[in-house]
Amino acid sequence: MSDLAPLQMVAIGLIFVWGSLVRSGIGFGGAAVAMPLLLLIVDSPLIVMPVIAVQLLIFAGITTVTRLESVDWGYIGRSFIIILPFKIIGLVGLLNLPGSVLSIAVFVLTGAYGASYLLGVSFRSNSVWLDRVLLALGGYASGTSLIGAPLLVAVYVRHVASERLRETLFVLWMLLASMKLATFLATGVNMQWQAQLWLLPCAAVGHVLGLKVHRHLLRAQGGSFMRVMGAVLLGVSLAGLARVIF
Repeated sequence: MSDLAPLQMVAIGLIFVWGSLVRSGIGFGGAAVAMPLLLLIVDSPLIVMPVIAVQLLIFAGITTVTRLESVDWGYIGRSFIIILPFKIIGLVGLLNLPGSVLSIAVFVLTGAYGASYLLGVSFRSNSVWLDRVLLALGGYASGTSLIGAPLLVAVYVRHVASERLRETLFVLWMLLASMKLATFLATGVNMQWQAQLWLLPCAAVGHVLGLKVHRHLLRAQGGSFMRVMGAVLLGVSLAGLARVIF
């Protein structure tokens, strides 16, 4: 990202503030709201995924290190048995599919999430088999693009107590991000270390803001906030698809 124009760098910094705010505010969705916007500026998800994964590890770790007793380790272990093989398949696809295919996948998935938020229709799990399907799809989506969170949350919200959900999800994101970073390092993907340095403070600002408005965002999750975010996600995704296809 060293060849970006100053205005593009400012835009990317603001996007990282926004994504970090959403992640720390509601416990998931940071990559889902940031990635489509980032792909309007950069050409490939592989350029920004290392930065997002490192930031997720840092700030999720800071949030959970003093609240490990709130983590539902048992359900993480049971669910990860299902998630892991599909996560690996997703990582293989990430490294072998063309950048345009990955971008389209990101925009389509994000657009689906945006439409569900806008219409007030959430991904819900109410059976053992549906749990397994959503965990598998979420694992695969997180492997290819880091935006499988809504699918995984749909299952976790049914099995994890509400007071333990946020920290449990953060630990899950850390496990998934660690696998992605290990794959990047092993295969020689550019980790964008210079960009990491100037984008980390941007993410820190968003993280602090997200913590301050955490309760407000949770109260508004099923109302106007989620509908507005859904409209934005859907609009950005349609614009991104048009940019990639045409």
